[in-house]
Amino acid sequence: MENTATQIINSLYDQCIADFEVRSNTAEPEALTALRQKGFQNFKKAGFPSNKVEDWKYVNLTPFLKESFATATEEELVEVPESVIKNAAIPHLDVWTIVLVNGVFRKDLSDTVNQEGVFVLPILEAASRPAFQKHFGTYTDLAKNHFAAVNTALFRDGLFIEIKNNAIVEKPIHVLHINTANEPLFLQPRSLYVVGVSANGSIIESFVNAGANANVFVNNVAEIFVAENANLHHYYIQAGSEKNRYVHHTEVYQQQNSVYNNYKASFPGTSLLRNNLNIALDGENVESHLYGLYLSGGHQLVDNHTIVDHRKPHCQSNELYKGVMKDESTGVFNGKIFVRKDAQKTNAFQQNNNLMLGRKAVVDSKPQLEIFADDVKCSHGSTVGQFNADALFYLKSRGIGEEKARALLVHAFAFDVTEKIPLAEVQDHINHLIEEGLKA
Repeated sequence: MENTATQIINSLYDQCIADFEVRSNTAEPEALTALRQKGFQNFKKAGFPSNKVEDWKYVNLTPFLKESFATATEEELVEVPESVIKNAAIPHLDVWTIVLVNGVFRKDLSDTVNQEGVFVLPILEAASRPAFQKHFGTYTDLAKNHFAAVNTALFRDGLFIEIKNNAIVEKPIHVLHINTANEPLFLQPRSLYVVGVSANGSIIESFVNAGANANVFVNNVAEIFVAENANLHHYYIQAGSEKNRYVHHTEVYQQQNSVYNNYKASFPGTSLLRNNLNIALDGENVESHLYGLYLSGGHQLVDNHTIVDHRKPHCQSNELYKGVMKDESTGVFNGKIFVRKDAQKTNAFQQNNNLMLGRKAVVDSKPQLEIFADDVKCSHGSTVGQFNADALFYLKSRGIGEEKARALLVHAFAFDVTEKIPLAEVQDHINHLIEEGLKA
């Protein structure tokens, strides 16, 4: 079996190596070419991760990488039904909508962001901007992150958002990532978000499927820079179909007095969802808040990996992830908090709670602390519990139908996460997706 697995992954590995050789002939800025070369050398050395890699020991990638994937679509502009964009909209929320189809920025489907101090561009068009040159590829460790390395080598398009110093974004920017394919696709979208000094904004990212007829593997990398005194609310709303596989790598770098809030919600559908969220608190008085909710079903595999790296004193991080596991799904939570020697007066909290609805569902939870400072307040914990049959009976005895009673109990379990969402429209949207996910 090991030989078969190696052959399958080596096939895609060889294809990526060949694809890089073709792309290396394209004209682009020298610094970007050098970064691609660095990503390529790291990927060439490490390849795709196996179960022997500690951070991937709960995930067997072989079933998800076994197709003969294409690495680009032949069509220049893939058609997307208007209904897909309409259905992905958040009801009653006024936003600027930005659409990417198979990782490609689509100006023809996107709104124009007409606010001074806010720039939204295809990522390759941004290569000449000072913010891009300063921050792109700066924060992700390509030697440790296999998928980020191959993305850096092969990305073709993506999204650049810059919020200039002191700019307050008037309304959220809603980024729709739409995937569709008639043949197996291996996509490498890339994002860079730069939030300037004393700037403030909200970015919502929704991942949806547009009726793909073939499997689509999306290897998405996002880098986020939050400058001094800046504030960013960042949302991930993950839906899709069984033909979708996602590996998200999000790298966040914060300077002093900044606040970064991450709200992540995923629902049944995608066969594989791996979220890597790494945050570096590299200034004093930094705050990071991470709230995650995953509702999984079928044979879905949902894997959340987080790293919160406290590097300086007087910082605070708060992490709460809750999982609801249906059917025969598998969930993984691996959260690491590092408190460096100089990070005195750190306050760090981490908690992962899981509710098991399916008798064959499985969850692996591994919260971790590594503390090298002595004047800190840190805690972490994990729980796994079954559905409360007594509470369900109580609600049913009050005339509430079983389906509605189950939904109420799941909403109550998820409330600690959903209540933290500051936009009421997004909160309502996620609560609606919870109910739909329970019916699926």
